[in-house]
Amino acid sequence: MVSTPPAVATLRHERLRSHRLSAPAPTVLGAATHMLATQAQEFWGGRWAIAARTRGRTTVRDVDAAFDRGEIVRSWTQRGTIHLIPARDLAWVLGITGERQARQAAAVRRAEAIDDDEIARAERLARAALRGGNRLARKELFDVFEAGGVSTARQRGYHLLVALSLRTVVCQGPVVPRESGPTREQFLVLHDEWVTDAAAPADPLAELFFRYISSHGPAGARDFAWWTGLPLGVSRAAAERASDRLVVVDDLPEPLYAAAGERPRRSATAPDVVALPPFEEYYLSYVDRSVPCAPEFLKAIGPSMNGIVRPIIVARGEAIGVWTHSIAVGRHADTPVPELFTPGAATDAEVAAALDRYRDFITA
Repeated sequence: MVSTPPAVATLRHERLRSHRLSAPAPTVLGAATHMLATQAQEFWGGRWAIAARTRGRTTVRDVDAAFDRGEIVRSWTQRGTIHLIPARDLAWVLGITGERQARQAAAVRRAEAIDDDEIARAERLARAALRGGNRLARKELFDVFEAGGVSTARQRGYHLLVALSLRTVVCQGPVVPRESGPTREQFLVLHDEWVTDAAAPADPLAELFFRYISSHGPAGARDFAWWTGLPLGVSRAAAERASDRLVVVDDLPEPLYAAAGERPRRSATAPDVVALPPFEEYYLSYVDRSVPCAPEFLKAIGPSMNGIVRPIIVARGEAIGVWTHSIAVGRHADTPVPELFTPGAATDAEVAAALDRYRDFITA
């Protein structure tokens, strides 16, 4: 079933569909479940990434309601980076990626004098403070640590929180209300109390590969290795274990996979031009980012020296510019500002409509 390598235009078309950007999911949970793990260290950006993949006029309140219902959470699922993920999937994903992330953080923890005993003390304090359905904002949990003799000075609090999250002790669940604008924070909750329907697949590694290809394909084992932070050998093994649910669309120099079976149909109402968030999965989740973006513009998007990846404007699968917007109190209703690399790739009206969709989302 293998043929010549797919053209860039074909890859873009197929990936837009896999990403649910041209075939939106019916619900917020449906979009999040399809994507499995959506990069979300910018909290507003992760929520917009899901809304942009959901049918109809989906607002920040709609996404926040899914957090409040316990359907989705945020945690450090891979690469030491925080992602939005369906609550029921968090534990088994961390069962694959958590130990490797912890090992990679070992040097930083040593520099902060955080050892296993210190993490265990923080865990006991967190469990006691959150038990019984209690929820605390980050600063409130850090105050609990300090009162219990566990210092959160410098970056210790952050790294303790990551350590507890990788162990699925805590996760970031319901949103912390904020007046005059979208919230920027979530309450911390005990994972085992908050997540009531966790379910692990029979072969988690194969499932992880299949879910990545379903939501990001066509893509290969090297792309999966980058996305998950797993070694290439493990990634190739994952592809082999998932092979009965995959088709090969290109085998040179390595297989490029798509999901077998029926795939989402492109919606006739899906816009051709979209404004997507920082750290956008459609752009970031591959080794070769010259498919969604011309090589000469990659540096303008990122990752930059400080790791930032800017929000992008995508026209018919191609990143044609970046944009900026503030969610500060009193500023979230401001008009987003575009900066186009190739102005002729989309009309002014298409770009304005794309940015208006985002502004409708964030100002709801």
